[in-house]
Amino acid sequence: MTTTGDIRPFRIAIPQADLDDLAARLTATRWPELPDVGWQRGVPVSYLRELVGYWRSGYDWRTHEAALNDIPQFVSDVDGQPLHFLHVRSPEPDATPLLLLHGWPGSFVEFLDTLGPLTAPRAHGGDPGDAFHLVVPSLPGFGFSAPLAGPGWGSERMAGALGQLMARLGYDRFGVQGGDTGSWVAPALGRQAPDRVIGVHVNALLTFPCGAEGELDGLTEVEQRRLESMAQYNDGYLQIQAKSPHTLAYGLQTRRPSSPGSWSTSSGSPTTPTTGCPTTPWTATACSPTSRSTG
Repeated sequence: MTTTGDIRPFRIAIPQADLDDLAARLTATRWPELPDVGWQRGVPVSYLRELVGYWRSGYDWRTHEAALNDIPQFVSDVDGQPLHFLHVRSPEPDATPLLLLHGWPGSFVEFLDTLGPLTAPRAHGGDPGDAFHLVVPSLPGFGFSAPLAGPGWGSERMAGALGQLMARLGYDRFGVQGGDTGSWVAPALGRQAPDRVIGVHVNALLTFPCGAEGELDGLTEVEQRRLESMAQYNDGYLQIQAKSPHTLAYGLQTRRPSSPGSWSTSSGSPTTPTTGCPTTPWTATACSPTSRSTG
C-alpha cells in the first residue's frame, strides 16, 4: 500500500478543563416539570435523568479515550474538509480493503466490535480469506470530522471525498458498507466509481413511497400494515435538521449538555425502550465529550 497526499496521525486528547466543565454543567441541569406520559411525547424526564447521571458519574471518559487511542487514527483534508478516520490493516497480505460508514446519530464507535473479526478472522475462528483492511471514517460534520467547511455536504459529495481518501490511501479497489446515513453514501460511491468499488452493502436504508403509479400494487397484507405504521413516524427531527440546522444548533449548543443528549436519544430511541441506562450506539455518542461536535 502506498499513500499519497497529506495524512496525519491523530490522537484524541480532550482537555481536563473541558471534562470538568462538562461535569459541572451536567450537575447544574435544571429539569422541567412535565407530565409522566412515558415516551408518547418524547424522552421522559426520568429516563433522561438516569442517562445524565450515568454520563456525569458512571461514564469514565479517560478509559474510553485510552482505548480509542489504541486504534490507529488519522486525519486528512479532502475537498477542503478535515476527515478523521480509523485505518486498521489486516495481518493477511491479500485482505480486501473495506470502507465502513456509520449513520446518525452515531459515529465510528459503531464498528469497534467488528475491527478484530474483520481484520483478523483467523484469530477469531474464521477464514483468513475473509480478511479486510478497514477504513472507518467519521462522516463530514460528525465527531472529529467537524466543523463542516460549508454547506452542500450531501451523500454525493461525501461519497466523492471518501473516494479521494481511499485513493490517497493507495486502495485502487475496495468494498463499501453503509448504515443509515452511510446507506445513502455507500451506493453513491458505487455509482461514482464503478471501476473501483467491488461491492456495496447497506443496512438501515429507509425508503418511502414516491407516489409513482402502481408502486404499491402487490403489497402483502403485512407490508400494508407496515406502510400504515410508517404514516405515524415522527420525522420532525429530520425535517428541522435538514431545513433549519443553524436554528437547531443554537438550542443544542447551549450550556446544557443534556439538550444534545436528549435530542440524540429521542431521535434514535426504539419504540419501546428498555429500562436502565441505554447502551446503544447513539447514546454512546451522546455520552462522549465530543458529542458537542457530532452531526
